[in-house]
Amino acid sequence: MKLGRLNHVGVATPDIDASIAFYRDVMGASDITEPFVLESQQVRVCFVNTPGQNGTAGTQIELIQPTSPDSAVGKWLAANPLGGQHHLCYEVPDIHAAKAWFESQGKRVLGEPRIGAHGTLIFFVHPKDMGGQLTEIMETPKEAH
Repeated sequence: MKLGRLNHVGVATPDIDASIAFYRDVMGASDITEPFVLESQQVRVCFVNTPGQNGTAGTQIELIQPTSPDSAVGKWLAANPLGGQHHLCYEVPDIHAAKAWFESQGKRVLGEPRIGAHGTLIFFVHPKDMGGQLTEIMETPKEAH
């Protein structure tokens, strides 16, 4: 297992439209995707694209608004009503090999790999096993890099 590119920082928000306005008007973001609903995770999602260096893609900010208070993000937001950093997401070339590696290290993988907001396989690792940080592992999108 080798640490891959930091793909995005997940930010939970009670109001994705207000968060988009903040990133556009206060932070100067000019490349923000249209929000869409990811039914499988009960969230509304969009990405704030940051500029990279030397023509590469920058790290994204994933804005996440729950569509149900019973979703994982809805429950997190109930405990953190202002929102904030929810998770970090790293890319790996092989999601199944990464899952096996984390499990061999005694890390608690939360569920089986599933399709995430980028359309690639993902899984999460419990924050108690990752220095207090919920960590998403995603297979590198085939069209990237």
